[in-house]
Amino acid sequence: LFLSTFTLAVSAGAVLLLPFSIISNEILLSFPQNYYIQWLNGSLIHGLWNLASLFSNLCLFVLMPFAFFFLESEGFAGLKKGIRARILETLVMLILLALLILGIVWVASALIDNDAASMESLYDLWEFYLPYLYSCISLMGCLLLLLCTPVGLSRMFTVMGQLLVKPTILEDLDEQMYIITLEEEAIQRRLNGISSTVEYQTVELERELEKVKSKKTNLERRKKASAWERNLVYPAVMILLLIETSISVLLVALNILYLLVDETAMPKGSGGPGIGNASLSTFGFVGAALEIILIFYLMVSSVVGFYSLRFFENFTPRKDDTTMTKIIGNCVSILVLSSALPVMSRTLGITRFDLLGDFGRFNWLGNFYIVLSYNLLFAIMTTLCLVRKFTSAVREELLKALGLDKLHLSNNPRDSETKPSANGHQKTL
Repeated sequence: LFLSTFTLAVSAGAVLLLPFSIISNEILLSFPQNYYIQWLNGSLIHGLWNLASLFSNLCLFVLMPFAFFFLESEGFAGLKKGIRARILETLVMLILLALLILGIVWVASALIDNDAASMESLYDLWEFYLPYLYSCISLMGCLLLLLCTPVGLSRMFTVMGQLLVKPTILEDLDEQMYIITLEEEAIQRRLNGISSTVEYQTVELERELEKVKSKKTNLERRKKASAWERNLVYPAVMILLLIETSISVLLVALNILYLLVDETAMPKGSGGPGIGNASLSTFGFVGAALEIILIFYLMVSSVVGFYSLRFFENFTPRKDDTTMTKIIGNCVSILVLSSALPVMSRTLGITRFDLLGDFGRFNWLGNFYIVLSYNLLFAIMTTLCLVRKFTSAVREELLKALGLDKLHLSNNPRDSETKPSANGHQKTL
């Protein structure tokens, strides 16, 4: 648990480091001769990026595998059972895993690039091997972000709709409260009348009762909400999400044009003017603030999209119902996403900040076709997800009008759920 907590702290540091660097650059430009900010310089920020890269490597390749193997270890046969025996078995497993990975990379290097220079570079563990391995992990993280972020950008509207109180248009909350109360009382009477020996029916009725209570709680919250919260906050948040998403797609489209015209738009195209020498944004401090907002928005969207994918739905942590193995897996996933976020932000042109430390030493960042394809895929996938999100209701109504709704052409997994109608009754599709 301690190692998982430390890994999450490193993930938060990797996410916060890019906004901190952008803010530091703007502060140094605004107050170049101020005595009280002399400690804020390029050397400090460069060192922080190296530390973030170091601890990300440490957590990803040492601490999290150690936590997993320690959780599964029991100690070697013949040794006295205890913490020491489990630690010894875990260390042996880590050494064997390191040798396995080293052998795989050695064989791959021999098959792909069989010359003396590439083989000798594998001996340089600190300067070549770990950055190369971390580059592969970062590429995997960027591909995962490419899959999660467009889904999360469209899913954010649904999530915020569940957290906020929607406007009550052509709805009678009192009537719905009355109906849901009658349903709750009816299910409760059925539960009291069923014998305890009929376990299956009891479990089913308890699940129905929990769903009805949840709906009743939501209705009570909507009823108690003020008119400002219902009619102003919800539309304002939805408009804000739409603006942020549109700006993100627009910046990616502009970055595609820059990539086609200017070679310096590449993530490894130029060394950059350095910290405190030039603004990272065309619009100065306002543009830098917008970049920070977009970076946080993309990170939240990527996490939401990660847990919205069907493959990772059962991976979502739940209160008092999450195994330690699943906690370790979640920490590793968040670390990979957060470590790849600065690389993705620079690759998509969200920020012009030149990556410092080992984050900017990835070889694939200099490949024009990879970077251009990444930008194109992100723009296309985000646009398709948003179009599918905002046209789903119209598409369903067209299918109903054409009589094709019985063919189950919709791929939405939530279509089969029980939904309340306008008058409060339940309709099962």
